[in-house]
Amino acid sequence: MLSLIGFATILTIVFLLIRGKITPIIALVIMPIIGAIVAGFTIGEIGEFFSDGIISVINVVIMFIFAILFFGIMQDAGLFDPIIDKMISITHGNVITISIGSVFIAAIAQLDGSGASTFLITIPALLPLYRQMKMSPYLLLLLIGGSASIMNMIPWGGPLGRAASVLNMDVTELWRPLIPIQIIGMVFMIILAIFLGMREKRRINQRYGSIENAIATDDGEVGLFDKKNKAKRAVTKSGIYWANVVLALVVIGVLVSGIIPAGLAFMIGVCLALPLNFRNVDDQNKSIRKHAPNALTMATIILAAGSFLGILNGTGMLDSIAEDTVKILPLFIAPYVHLIIGVLGVPFDLLLSTDAYYFALLPVAEQIGTTFGIPSISTAYAMIIGNIVGTFVSPFSPALWLALGLAGLEMGKHIRYAFFWMWGLSIVLIIIAILLGTISI
Repeated sequence: MLSLIGFATILTIVFLLIRGKITPIIALVIMPIIGAIVAGFTIGEIGEFFSDGIISVINVVIMFIFAILFFGIMQDAGLFDPIIDKMISITHGNVITISIGSVFIAAIAQLDGSGASTFLITIPALLPLYRQMKMSPYLLLLLIGGSASIMNMIPWGGPLGRAASVLNMDVTELWRPLIPIQIIGMVFMIILAIFLGMREKRRINQRYGSIENAIATDDGEVGLFDKKNKAKRAVTKSGIYWANVVLALVVIGVLVSGIIPAGLAFMIGVCLALPLNFRNVDDQNKSIRKHAPNALTMATIILAAGSFLGILNGTGMLDSIAEDTVKILPLFIAPYVHLIIGVLGVPFDLLLSTDAYYFALLPVAEQIGTTFGIPSISTAYAMIIGNIVGTFVSPFSPALWLALGLAGLEMGKHIRYAFFWMWGLSIVLIIIAILLGTISI
């Protein structure tokens, strides 16, 4: 009975998240409480489960809040602008170079962990260039989305925070073994950019005769050097700019070293970045208020997830689901459940939101895997690597809808253009992770 109630609770949450009729917070908080009451637990007991769940995620919440504030301030200060502008300037006139440059620009822009800000930075800056070169804007979206997805394995990105909450572990510890996968993933994105750039170059030559003819052809598009369409801010205080560079490198270095908790590193970073870039209290408060909505949204989701996991763990629903599922799974399949879900990670992006994938599917897969001796961390890595590459192919990604609006593109065409490339990349990265020992089999 406990398994049936647990399954019903999780499936209801997944259904509500897929329908998109309510915010994830409501589903993650209310449904487990209802399930626990139906299972016969008292309000007092549910309160204890809730407290245990919140304690398990509080460090992740602190890290998220201050990481989002820190990188928001860095972006406001124009930290990444000179790098992005320089990359744009050196890619003019070469389709393959433009494709490669798009990957690098997206990777830099994604350092704040926000897909929305990445698209806001990259698409207005690069779309005029793609239009002038007669390159497909769907190629632009594929390259930005793929690069940003791989970079989103950073600790302050949403997927790792969710996974760390489920596993009740430090998100920085979860991230470190993924650094080689990120590096290899970016190398493959560059290779993919070269291949697709060559294909795009052939398409342009077939249609226009040559790249020069394509550039010269007036399709009513924005000109290559039309500065009105560049998302560009002048960095007027070079001394402050380089101070921001040093501060960002120090914070990231401390984060990688692990000498202090990630939350404290970003907390100190915010406290140093605010007076460095804003000399009066009003401007400092305005900067905090500007980025507070993103920080609050992520924090509330993680806290709601803590409540969800605390209740499901406290009631024993997850253990019961795993034990009963093991009884019905064929023995030859169950030990590889983490690999199966990982390989299907990108297709799951078309069916499940990020919250449903990590908060509903990961706990069950982790419990099943543990029963067969699969380390919890290995299950998490298989699911993260298998799924994260497809983040911006999913119709459940609000940032992707923003990108489509900025570029004037259609969701269906984007999925057809990018889906199989991203799925193939995710499978390759899973295989590499297995060979490196990051994922055990």
